[in-house]
Amino acid sequence: MKAIRTGIVIEPDYKRVLYRPFTILNEERIIKIIGRILTLAEEEVKKELTQLMSEFEERHQRLRNFFLNRFEQMKKHLLTDQILSDERKLLIGAYFTQEYSLESAALFNPSMVWHPDQSDLPEGSRRFILSLRATGEGHISSITFRLGVIDKENKITITTPTRYVTTSENITNPVFEKILFEKKLVELDLLNDFAKTILNSLDDNFTFTDLEDSIKILVRPFRNKLNENDLTAKGILSLALSNYQIQYSPDQRLSERVIFPHSPSEINGIEDARFVEFIDDDGQRTYYATYTAYDGRVIFPQLLETKDFLHFKISTLNGPEVKNKGMALFPRKINGRYAMISRQDNENIFLMYSDHLHFWYTKQLILKPTYPWEFVQLGNCGSPIETEAGWLVLSHGVGSMREYSIGAFLLDKDDPSIVLGRLEEPLLTPNENEREGYVPNVVYSCGGAIHGDELIIPYAMSDHASSIAKVSVTELLNKLLNR
Repeated sequence: MKAIRTGIVIEPDYKRVLYRPFTILNEERIIKIIGRILTLAEEEVKKELTQLMSEFEERHQRLRNFFLNRFEQMKKHLLTDQILSDERKLLIGAYFTQEYSLESAALFNPSMVWHPDQSDLPEGSRRFILSLRATGEGHISSITFRLGVIDKENKITITTPTRYVTTSENITNPVFEKILFEKKLVELDLLNDFAKTILNSLDDNFTFTDLEDSIKILVRPFRNKLNENDLTAKGILSLALSNYQIQYSPDQRLSERVIFPHSPSEINGIEDARFVEFIDDDGQRTYYATYTAYDGRVIFPQLLETKDFLHFKISTLNGPEVKNKGMALFPRKINGRYAMISRQDNENIFLMYSDHLHFWYTKQLILKPTYPWEFVQLGNCGSPIETEAGWLVLSHGVGSMREYSIGAFLLDKDDPSIVLGRLEEPLLTPNENEREGYVPNVVYSCGGAIHGDELIIPYAMSDHASSIAKVSVTELLNKLLNR
């Protein structure tokens, strides 16, 4: 059986630009640039600023606020305490700001979840959120969103995004739980005597500022091991920076919110977020996403969580089995434990259990590449979807000519280590309209959803654009169970 393509194409739009810091590493250059701006007469400053704002202000929201924030970040390079006009501060901030076209290279690897707000819809319709991996200059990836609706006839409509895109405001002084933070230090092999001294000086819940202040004070008594403790301090701060929170304003539409790399581990991108609507034992709903952070050398699996798509908490995943790409969380606990589909060895699919969402210690092999279209490797295409027959999992397989296809398998509802069935042939392989892109011959998804009797499969086309396909759930389950 084959999935049916809808013909919807979600193309990258290079006109969607955001502002971000323009970073110059050479301090001497920074001082020279600021010095040149300071030589301008006040009238020249006003003239330059007027021209600047006429060119860029209509392209962005809250641009002046960003310029002033950039000035605050750069004012440490000023050589005097001279009082500056607001216009000159704005101009200095502008010289250390740049535009970034976040979708200029690609818009791909979509993941789909139902929107937390299902109000004001016709009967039988549901509103969904599509997350996508946007890639721009320097191959830096971020997470962007689209809003859509499926009606009772399974007709899909994607809302056209606005022209604006905005990164989040960091929650600048997040609070950390000491017990959880200490456990993560153990996993990173950073809990030496110096680290224990720092933790002992902190309250059970502490802020990033508390942590910084403690390190500054306590590093002094350890001067005989200064180099070692500097490395420990750097590792502790890096861990803290990789566990952060971001916030958007409610007046920013969903398509305007962009999760752009923030932490040191993400400096080269946030890749392939697999979103899932998770229902806890008490009925609480949280949207989680597992994704891959990339610093240019090493990949780091991370966890994102939100209840409203306005406030997001980002955390590191830890444990010996947290490695490789493609971890996908089940939408609820199974027999009292968190469960995850994973692929630690680049080719097989594993099942993982854990008592703690942030720590993963064991894995169990459940599927090996078996059919020609998956001989190179297997992987999941998003979180398992619960059906009456079992856990339905979209998969990807890589075959000859490194061609990626999308398949499916079914796991037992009570014991997901039991494979009830798998497709011998893929649901979706690249057609002639989907073969060309940054990575040719690839169809790939990070998660679908069931509406009525149809499985909705958002998928990427050769790491360039995205589309959506559908398949009958009844027919698919019958095929998987050989009925």
